[in-house]
Amino acid sequence: ASVSEPAQKCCTENIQPFLTSILEELMGPVSSGFTEVRLLFDKEVNEIIQDFQKTNDMIRLKENVDQLMTLPFNSVKMEPCYLKVNLLQELLQDLKSRFKVYHIDFVIQRTQNFMQELMENAVYTFEQLFSPSHQADSAKVATTIEKVKLRVLK
Repeated sequence: ASVSEPAQKCCTENIQPFLTSILEELMGPVSSGFTEVRLLFDKEVNEIIQDFQKTNDMIRLKENVDQLMTLPFNSVKMEPCYLKVNLLQELLQDLKSRFKVYHIDFVIQRTQNFMQELMENAVYTFEQLFSPSHQADSAKVATTIEKVKLRVLK
């Protein structure tokens, strides 16, 4: 009871007025990181479509879709997504001094983990909605892939 009132006053005067601006500042790198995940997924699926349109090879298509499933674990391809979030390091340094925010690396790592999880969900959903083995008409495969991609991106 003796701590509650001073703590509330401290939060109301020294923290709450800054929360909106802090969140806006932090959401920039987070949003750009998640946007990068979306763009990477889109690019990879477009490459599958283009390759299939050139080759019309169902076996190669299956291999490409299998390769897509490893995308969340491909650190080289995911790196640009993760780098967007590294900007939090600089932004959180200011918060560290002003509000005693610690474990900056943990915040960045958790955000990157969420990005990887989002990519895992995207490729899993893609695989579930599009199965090359169920495609009888190869003329419609590219269109089907595009539709599935758009559905996943929604």
